[in-house]
Amino acid sequence: MPLHVPPAPAPALRSVLTALSSPTAVSEARTPSLLGTQGPASPELPLPVHVLDRITAEGVTATRLAGWRFLIRCGDRAVAAADTVLTPDGWTFSRFFEGPYVTSTELALRQAEAVPQPYQPRLLSVPGLYMLTLWLHGDPAADAGTGHPAATDLLVPLAPAPPGIAAHRPHRVAELLPVLTLRVAPTRLLGSPA
Repeated sequence: MPLHVPPAPAPALRSVLTALSSPTAVSEARTPSLLGTQGPASPELPLPVHVLDRITAEGVTATRLAGWRFLIRCGDRAVAAADTVLTPDGWTFSRFFEGPYVTSTELALRQAEAVPQPYQPRLLSVPGLYMLTLWLHGDPAADAGTGHPAATDLLVPLAPAPPGIAAHRPHRVAELLPVLTLRVAPTRLLGSPA
């Protein structure tokens, strides 16, 4: 398998395991798939979630680690996901959720396993486009909590993708960033000159 899934911080994993074993946390999640699971549910495939805060005309980006996401597997498929966030007290459980990004992430990871080059899988969120991508980082031994997308890394938009960007089609960062730069309009403050 060419994917080198980085280990999540131990406190992040513990917080998800604690939430999974808590009937209150699961019932408050209001995720029908998680509530209706038959058999044990386990957190798997921890992925660091990075946020793309800024895209400039030159393509220079600023990213930050926002948390870790675990796919919650029951049987042979992911039924939900769990997010963790870093607080002043350390990594803590944030929420359970389900929806199209869970199945889309699982599909993109399966597709990425067929790529011959080794990659480190991460998630990259582009809030300005309401877009989430599987980020296949070319350095599998890199610190998963740091770094920026390299020009040769792959980004795989997850479904639902923004109009005009095909979901599950891998793009080199150098190819996709210019498209995103044109799509993300710079935000102006109310009352600021045009």
